[in-house]
Amino acid sequence: MLQNMKYVLIVATALLAVGCEEDFLDTKPTDAISASDALATEANMELILAGMHRGMYSQSQTIMPGGSAIASTQRANEHYWVPMGDNLAGGLIHSANANNLGWRSEAQWNSHTQETSLTVRILWYHRYNIIANANSIINRVEEGDLADTPVLRNILGQAYAYRAYAYMSLVQHYAKGYLIGSPSSDPGVPLLYATEAPFTSAARSTVQEVYDQIASDLESAIDNFKEGAPRPTGSAYDKANLNIDVAYGLRARMALATGNWQLAAESAALAREGYEIMDESAWKAGFNSTLLPGVIWGSNVITTETTYFRSYFYLASNTFNGSQVRNNPKIADRRLIDAIPDTDFRKDMFLVDAPNSNLSAANGQGGWENNTNPLYETEEEFEAEIDRLASKWGWTSRHNTHPYMHVKLRQAVPGGIEPDDIIYMRAEEMLLIEAEALTMMGDIDAAQEVLQELGESRDSAYDVSEYDSQESLMEHIKFQRGVELWGEGFLFQDKIRWDEGIDHSADGGSGASQVLYQDAYIVEKPSVNPDWIFKIPQAEIDANPNLSPADQNP
Repeated sequence: MLQNMKYVLIVATALLAVGCEEDFLDTKPTDAISASDALATEANMELILAGMHRGMYSQSQTIMPGGSAIASTQRANEHYWVPMGDNLAGGLIHSANANNLGWRSEAQWNSHTQETSLTVRILWYHRYNIIANANSIINRVEEGDLADTPVLRNILGQAYAYRAYAYMSLVQHYAKGYLIGSPSSDPGVPLLYATEAPFTSAARSTVQEVYDQIASDLESAIDNFKEGAPRPTGSAYDKANLNIDVAYGLRARMALATGNWQLAAESAALAREGYEIMDESAWKAGFNSTLLPGVIWGSNVITTETTYFRSYFYLASNTFNGSQVRNNPKIADRRLIDAIPDTDFRKDMFLVDAPNSNLSAANGQGGWENNTNPLYETEEEFEAEIDRLASKWGWTSRHNTHPYMHVKLRQAVPGGIEPDDIIYMRAEEMLLIEAEALTMMGDIDAAQEVLQELGESRDSAYDVSEYDSQESLMEHIKFQRGVELWGEGFLFQDKIRWDEGIDHSADGGSGASQVLYQDAYIVEKPSVNPDWIFKIPQAEIDANPNLSPADQNP
């Protein structure tokens, strides 16, 4: 299995940039370590963890070296995978035709539905790379000859949590959703326990068996974290380390995906304990630092590494100075934004009345000649607003603007090319999981109490009492997730859990162009449409003796 994984153990690598042009970036790993040395001491195992942290956002060739397609520079892992969830689900909407890194092809559902695409290959191998590294630590510690110390327990807790995270990602992309399928018989993904090549595994386990492994790993992670050294605090890098809060958060996600509402509510409450809900200033700060209040887990991206034109902010932010952004401002679904009350400060981060300055806009309404916004009665007013927005938000004169474009995701230095941090988990997500789980259990009063905490921190006129039935409260939770977590990658899995399709035409339209989105303009719900499941990489089927063409997803 995983024939393309040339190196299992990845220690913290320093990347030497030899070029920083947008269309050509070259990187070189400068550090590696043998398996025996890497697993000899706690300090060396911590280097493996540091390499895993780095591998979360490094370009794929730095963790999967070699000449194959999985070593492509076109995916910088979580920089790509995090916003992909909103891109695929139609939340992060393209306003113009641009296909850098295949980002438009993702939105059109022309990538994850192809077994030879970079996306299905690199996501598969990246997750199994995490698993192989975690296995190395777990298997070594299970040999039982190392001193049982709090540091070792912390290392082991992180390894188990990482493995659970990777398996959850795999089963949620390459298998049918738990709540809309038959998990005890639906094919999941292979379970891998090996430490060294050839990485033999079983055939595809069932979805249930994979989730059972995830649950077991998370319990092991929590047990070890309870006895382990605490996560350091004070720096952005500290949040890259997994701790017991991250393990509780992953368990909350797992339980929500499987309909274990009680466990989801309990785990989410534990995960967010001790974390502050972001206030208005923090929420509007750009979501570019793991030091923001409420951040439980995220990657502290080292800016000297050449992820610039492969970064989360390049793909999703409207202030990044790259062609994907300048030519193609990302907009939010106007149906969602119009539903946000004016008393809710989150609405300020979506520029409803931004002029459409893009002559190449997919809706054909770019430029002053096509202006229909009564706020701009003259071309001078139209152009003046374009200049004002550039001055206020920090983008350049080459950036286009578009109605409903967002400024939620912004670099620390807008108008530049720095990649900045990636946030994976925060307290507000946990609060929303808790509220959803309580609602699904029928505990409306408790769910309302939880939601009131979030709502009143965002909306000066918020009153949750009007949502007094399970149905109305659940719809409100979907709305709150849509606004609060917009652009943070959760929408694809949300739609699978809720069994909801994509319809950019309904209820006045989302603002997406049917010409641009093609067959992805309307997508049937996951329970009837197998295209919500990623194809297994053809290269894996060809190389893995435990898989055959019959194992390919339909």
